[in-house]
Amino acid sequence: MTVFLRLALSCAMLAGGLGSARAASTQAAPAARAVTGAGASASAAHAVRAPAAPCSAPYRIDKTLPNGARWQLCWEMRNIEGLALTKVVYTPKGNRAVTVLRSTALAQIHVPYDSGRPRYHDIGALGYNAIALQSADCPGGERREQFVCVTTRARGHAYLKSDYDGPNASAQGRDLVVFSAFQVGWYTYLVEWAFSDDGSITPRVGATGSLSGFTTTPEHGWPIGVGARTFETSHNHNIFWRLDFDIAGKADDLVEQYDFSGSGTAKRKLERTAFARETKAVNGPMRWWRVVDQKVRNADGHRVSWEINNSDSSEYRGPANEAFTRADVYVSTYRSCERLATVNPSPGCAKSVDRYINGERVKDPVVWVNVGYHHVPRDEDGDLMPTHWQGFRVTARDVTAKNPR
Repeated sequence: MTVFLRLALSCAMLAGGLGSARAASTQAAPAARAVTGAGASASAAHAVRAPAAPCSAPYRIDKTLPNGARWQLCWEMRNIEGLALTKVVYTPKGNRAVTVLRSTALAQIHVPYDSGRPRYHDIGALGYNAIALQSADCPGGERREQFVCVTTRARGHAYLKSDYDGPNASAQGRDLVVFSAFQVGWYTYLVEWAFSDDGSITPRVGATGSLSGFTTTPEHGWPIGVGARTFETSHNHNIFWRLDFDIAGKADDLVEQYDFSGSGTAKRKLERTAFARETKAVNGPMRWWRVVDQKVRNADGHRVSWEINNSDSSEYRGPANEAFTRADVYVSTYRSCERLATVNPSPGCAKSVDRYINGERVKDPVVWVNVGYHHVPRDEDGDLMPTHWQGFRVTARDVTAKNPR
C-alpha cells in the first residue's frame, strides 16, 4: 500500500469519528445500507443471498469428522457483522444430536491506539468488505459463494495413553473450520470458527495485511525501520463475539461462573455463581463460565453444558467513555436489536453492550465475550504483516458420559 493511499485513508478516517470509519467503503456506506438485516446480500457484487430455513446448499454445512463426530450448521454473510453462523448442532459419535447455538458472529473490533488517537470501531458494515477467496486461501477445502471457506485440519493428539504391554492408545484430532476474510483499512481480518471432533468450539480472529503507518513518540510505540527515528504506534485489538446459546432449545439455559478460591493455600474451594439476571464479569485466576441446560442430562445424570474460557485476553480497560471495555464477559437476555457490542445500529436499542445489562431476568441467554490483544509493532511486521491470532475456547462439559473417541 502506498504512502499516499495511507495518508488519504488516515485523513478520511480521522475526520470520520466513531463507527466503522476505518475503510473508505465502510465510512461511505449510508445509514440505510449499514443497518440492513441479517442474511441480506453483502453487496450487489457479492450476490450472497439469505439462506433458506433451516438452510440449503450452499449455506448448509454438514460434516462428519474421522472419529464419527458430526457438526451441522448454516452460514450467512451479514451486511453488518460479516460472517455469521446459525443453527449449530453437535452429534458425538454414538450419541444423540444436541443444539448448541442459535447464532454466533463478531460483535465488534475496537482498536484504540496507545497515543490516545485514533480509536476505531471496525465493525458496522463488515459484510461489504468481504474478500473473494482464491483456491490457495482455502487449502483442502471448498469455497462457498467465493467468500466462505469450509475445510478441515489436524488439531494434534486427541489422546495418547501407554498400554505398556501393547500399542499405545493414540489418535489425532480433527477440526471443521469455517472462515472468511475482510479488508478493513490496512488490516485484513481472518474471521474463523473451528469445530472440533471432541465437541469444542474455538472462535478466533487473525489480523494480517499491513501496519497502519501511524507514527508516534517512543513512549507510545516501537522503532520500525533503520535506527530509532520512526516509532509505529502500539494499539489494542479488542474483539467482541456475540453467542446466542440454545442448548437443546432456548428454554432452561443458565449461565454460571466458577471460581476456585484459596490461592497460596494447599486447598482450593469450588464456588459457583448463577447469573439469573443480566450481568457482567471480569477474568480472574482459575475462573471460567458455562452455559448449562437445567433439564437435559447425559447418561450419568449430569447436566449438559458448554464451558467458556477467556484466560488469554490482555484485558484492556479504556477511559470512562469506553465503559464497554470494563468487563470480559457480558450476559444479556436475547433481544434481536442488540447486535453489536459498540456503535449498535439498531434504532430504539442501546448503543453498547454495557448498556444492555440492566438487571433484567435472563430467560434466553446471550453471551458476549471480549478478548483483547495488545499489538506492539516489531520489525518482523514489515510488509506483509504476519498474522496474529486472538480468541477463546468453548468446551463441551458433560455432553457425553465418557469420551466418545
